[in-house]
Amino acid sequence: MTNNIEKYDSEVEINEEYSVKEYDITASPNDFNIKTLFDFTESGALVIPGFQRNYVWDIKRASKLIESILLGLPIPQIFLYEESRNRFLVIDGQQRLMTIYYFIKQRFPRKEKRVELRRIFGEHGYIPDDVLEDDTYFRKFNLTLSEPEPGVVSRFNKLNYSTLGEHKLSFDMRTVRNVIVKQNLPEQDNSSVYEIFNRLNSGGVNLRPQEIRASLYHSGFYELLFRLNNNVKWREMNGSEEADLHMRDVEILLRSFAMLIDGENYKPSMVKFLNKFSKKGKAFNEEFLQKLENLFLSFIQACEGLPDRAFFGEQGRFATLFFESVFYAACLDSYKNNLADVKEITESKVKAVFSDQEFLSASREDTAGLKNVTIRLDRAKAIIGE
Repeated sequence: MTNNIEKYDSEVEINEEYSVKEYDITASPNDFNIKTLFDFTESGALVIPGFQRNYVWDIKRASKLIESILLGLPIPQIFLYEESRNRFLVIDGQQRLMTIYYFIKQRFPRKEKRVELRRIFGEHGYIPDDVLEDDTYFRKFNLTLSEPEPGVVSRFNKLNYSTLGEHKLSFDMRTVRNVIVKQNLPEQDNSSVYEIFNRLNSGGVNLRPQEIRASLYHSGFYELLFRLNNNVKWREMNGSEEADLHMRDVEILLRSFAMLIDGENYKPSMVKFLNKFSKKGKAFNEEFLQKLENLFLSFIQACEGLPDRAFFGEQGRFATLFFESVFYAACLDSYKNNLADVKEITESKVKAVFSDQEFLSASREDTAGLKNVTIRLDRAKAIIGE
């Protein structure tokens, strides 16, 4: 095995041109106080849609936001999409809203539990008290503020919501500008929400390419990717109990399906290839999506005889180029011929791909080049299909 195989291109920009329909949209600015925003969140009126990333702020950044509110400093406005009466999708501002929610609850989420907490919040519309009180999910949210200047400590440092004292009421009454967006036309969809989200976030540095891609091309296909990404066997296969905060594991699944379905027509760059395939995925019907889901689950079953971490390189990292090539080779016949099952994948064949010199050479540099992508897929197909 070689270290180089563990690397793969994840280009940093989404530059593909795409057509956008014209919309009739109403945007209404409102100034809600902090307590109202908390009540909206607690009641389930605010919904964090599937294309949004997870909560990623650390306690220092979260504390800085709370301090700004306490000091009366303005914070960036929040964009909400009115999906229906008393139901608003959070387009932009999730990190701020959840920070406020967690601060008032006096609990700060542990990093390793945030994907699971996102699922729990999605199921209930809020975090149940028994979960909030569980120290495996949360720790105390005491403000952690750096010194504004040497030797000077912020008067709010180490305070929590219940110990704000005289500042508590002023905190509750501070207002935040919210822009509520409602799509009037076209009536048959709510696609403007994805356009707004993408345009608010694509210019920033905080969102990763796959996070932006998931919003721009949100569809039933992406819902399938999110669902498969939570599959227990897949999580064991990629060596992480929880989904990646920045959707890198979702990108691995996307690449694998893209190679299986359109790999023979691949043209660089990889980011454009994944963008185009994601756009194509918006047209996948339910029958086709079910076919893809069954195929993936059959592939997982076909891998049951493999040792743990069979798709890991010697540096202990999941080898994406290797996995997507094996997935392509193992599933291609079943995909093209509408077969229900994927043939068993043996350890000897997996090792043969991992040690094949042509495959390794095509995995060392220019990994997204047409020649090297073609070589990897062809070599994996020749070995797995023997």
